[in-house]
Order: sequence, then structure tokens, then C-alpha cells
Amino acid sequence: MIRDRRSSPRQGLLGAVVQPLLALALVSCGTLAQAQGSKAPDRNPDPCVEFVARLPNMQAPLCASAQLKPTVGRSVQGRTLYQRDVVAPDAKIRVLVVGAMHGDELSSASVALHWIQRAMETPSNVHWRFIPALNPDGLMARPAKRVNANGVDLNRNFPTPNWTRDAKIYWEQRTKKDPRRWPGPKTLSEPESKFFFDEMERFQPHLIVSIHAPYGVLDFDGPTVPPARLGRLYLDQVGIFPGSLGNFGGVHKGMPVVTIELPSAIRTPLDAEMRQMWLDLLRWMSERVVPEEAGGQALPVKMKKTG
Repeated sequence: MIRDRRSSPRQGLLGAVVQPLLALALVSCGTLAQAQGSKAPDRNPDPCVEFVARLPNMQAPLCASAQLKPTVGRSVQGRTLYQRDVVAPDAKIRVLVVGAMHGDELSSASVALHWIQRAMETPSNVHWRFIPALNPDGLMARPAKRVNANGVDLNRNFPTPNWTRDAKIYWEQRTKKDPRRWPGPKTLSEPESKFFFDEMERFQPHLIVSIHAPYGVLDFDGPTVPPARLGRLYLDQVGIFPGSLGNFGGVHKGMPVVTIELPSAIRTPLDAEMRQMWLDLLRWMSERVVPEEAGGQALPVKMKKTG
């Protein structure tokens, strides 16, 4: 005999009352989560958990040795922006290094983390400040995205002169409204670009090194003679763009900006090549990066041979 599994009248009445209440609770939770999305806490308090799982050529010991520190900066989705300062006892030059401004350029964040190790190993008179992943939301997206969680290209969001006119024209006419290059509704509309802008004001770097991929060249904007090469990357100045960091920092603010375009967005150069790029950067800095307080005289960057 097959039992009838239909609900009793009492069970049906109970379901009629409970189910709408449950649905209302679920909708309320979803609405609350959506409203709080931009302020949600980090999924992992240790940034290396995500970095090691996501970045190429990144091992847990190397990431841990970077000793990344949380900043006041947050991404659109609430991820903490991390940095690391490496300061020589006789530091005279301030250098700001940023990676993963574009989230789909994974290798750029990895190289920045590798270079933190180089900065600790190579004595110099430099105060280094590393921000290895300015766009963690794009970096951790699946698949990774160039833009941030608001769909803004952070490297078109800086306040260059005539941005309101030029950025719109460039995006509409030159990129054909490419969504990967949308400059945003206004300058510094994004928490990530606003944080970096504020960091430039706080830190007042003598040099900015911005790591990108995958064009395999070296770009430069600023008032001094650019480096001819870093490792296998040769100088090939590609011009300036409305809202770009090179335009804002190098041209408008007079802070030299070295833009490194790695050959691949998903693979880092070999360790020996990353080391050579680092040494070439230090040599060029010793000749061309001149702080105002130095009275126009270059300050030699002290290095030790590492083999």
C-alpha cells in the first residue's frame, strides 16, 4: 500500500505562513549583503593566502617574507590594500612601486613581491614603498579583469589636465568605448585610484615605478633622461593617455614614472632576469634620480654584488 505523502491541512496552513516569512528573510539578507558589499571585510586577513593561490611564480615563503602591512586603503569590494616599506638607514631617495593596477596583469603583482625581497637584500640609500596589488578585486576575479569592480580602468582615472573633455573623447573615439578602458565618471572616482593619489601626496616619491604587462617594453614619463633598458626590456615610449599615471605623475606633477611592460601577463620573467632588471633600475637611479634636497647632484645608489 502506497502512503499518501500530501500535507495534512494543518501542515499546509503552517507552510503557507512560514514560507513567505522565509522568503522575506532571504530577500532581506540579500539586500543587506548587496548594500554592504563595498564594505565587506577581507575573506582572508592574510593577503598571502590569495596571492599564493593566484599569482604566477609565487611561493608562500617569499610572500610571507614580504611582510605586507595593511593600509587605510580599501577596494570597491572592501579588500584591504597592502604595502611594504623597505628603508635604508641612510635613505635619501623615495621610490614608490605599484603592481596590478590592471587586475588581469598577474605577473606585475608577482614581480613587485619578488622585488621586495631584492630591496631587503640590496643595500641602498633608498626608501622603497611597494604596493604590489592596487586592484585586488580585478586580480582575484575569475577570470581576472583589467578594470576594478566598478568597471573602471584605474590607469585612466587620475586627474590630468582637461580630463573631463579629453578622457571622454579618447574613450569614445580612440577606443570605440572599449569597456576595458572606461576612465570612469570623474577623476579619482575609485577608492583605489584615490588611495594611490593620496599616497603620492603623503610619500612625495622622487620616482614611481609602475609594473604592467604584456607588451614587453619600457616606457617613461618625466623630466629626466629615461633608462635605455631594464634587463631585456628596451625603451619604447608609447605616448601619454588622458588620466594615466604616467601623464599625471610624470608630465603634470614632474615625478619621473618608469612604466615596465612585462612580456607576459600570466608568467613572470625568470628569476635571473628579474634580478637583472632590478640591478639596471638601481644603476639608472644612481645617475638620474636627483632629489631636490641634493642640490642638483645625483646620489649614488649603493649596491652589493649578489653573484
